[in-house]
Amino acid sequence: MGKRKRPKMTECVPLTAMAASGFLKFKVDYEKNKDLPPGDGIPSDIVSAGGHIWRIECYPRGIGSSVLATSFFFFTGTTAHRGQPTNRTGVGDLSVFLKHMGKSREVQGIFKAFLLDKNGVLSTTATRRMDVFRLAACGNYGWCSFVTRTVLEKDYVVAGHITFVCAILVVTERPIPVPPSDIGIHLGGMLDRSEGTDVSFNIDGETFPAHRAVLGARSLVFRAELFGSMAEAQMASIKLHDIAAATFKIMLRFMYTDALPGEDELGDSPIEMLQDLLAVADRYALDRLKLMCAQKLWDNLSVDTVATTLVCAETCNCPELKNMCFDFFALEKNFKEAVFTDGFALLLQKFLGITAELKIRLRLRANYHGEIHLHVYSAAVPRMVV
Repeated sequence: MGKRKRPKMTECVPLTAMAASGFLKFKVDYEKNKDLPPGDGIPSDIVSAGGHIWRIECYPRGIGSSVLATSFFFFTGTTAHRGQPTNRTGVGDLSVFLKHMGKSREVQGIFKAFLLDKNGVLSTTATRRMDVFRLAACGNYGWCSFVTRTVLEKDYVVAGHITFVCAILVVTERPIPVPPSDIGIHLGGMLDRSEGTDVSFNIDGETFPAHRAVLGARSLVFRAELFGSMAEAQMASIKLHDIAAATFKIMLRFMYTDALPGEDELGDSPIEMLQDLLAVADRYALDRLKLMCAQKLWDNLSVDTVATTLVCAETCNCPELKNMCFDFFALEKNFKEAVFTDGFALLLQKFLGITAELKIRLRLRANYHGEIHLHVYSAAVPRMVV
């Protein structure tokens, strides 16, 4: 099959461009291109509209069924269709399509095209408009039959040329910018200033003023204590035991701000602080804080901390973290090093239930992956039969 001839050049004059609009005057040498095969188009120069690049494509003898693939949308009246027409209406007529030249962004827009009549006036009949359409990257929208060949040659060919005026309006979503939530900043400031506090907590001589309503809204446990029938509901100052002042301070701020401090603000032993925070989060039913601490403990898990973290997960009812610790132990390299830590010795002495479960996990892994480190476990726990 012979090589198709390149269509003759056209005159294309960008008239103006606004923030989301583009206008184009597109002059086609019709006399030289009127006998092009169907499917051979004449492209305009590109025009920018709404941050997107476009061009108009004119097909003097129609788009042609071989070109009208699924990336082409065409209009019959006001209805849009995809792909090949179901009848031969418009075959041989002038086709006009708008092509989106972008490669990655979908866009919505309005497209309107006019022919200039022989007096250079915008036609009121040879005009088409597409209201808001959605066009994917490298897609095409237009009309297979913009005007019939007979009408075109009779009313719109001037000195062998036809001239289009096209307008492209890109419909952009322009939401009002909304700043991120700052309720935590405001509530945290209220806590810092002790404004309107109506209860306080005393821990090892340190006092923490707070607001009953905030604590009750954040924790079901505090709600029961401060608004229920418990003695604390009538107390202006509550003395707490079995919790460190530093741990309570971080938990209290979390309840107001929904945020944890950075690791550099967690004291000299961040891992121990996170384990303590997980425990108090479990005590006061602060599930989000509990899982945030669990994630941070997992992110910082090592052979030196896995045993104590496993104990923490077990005693504070955190199965997600517990399973992760078991998975960590299941790697032979980790296990061989972890068994010689003080944390693992404590695990063997005081948490026999966990060690028994660990033994079962290792046995199951051995059944699937071969005998890997059960002998190491046996050496570490000589009194247990593996």
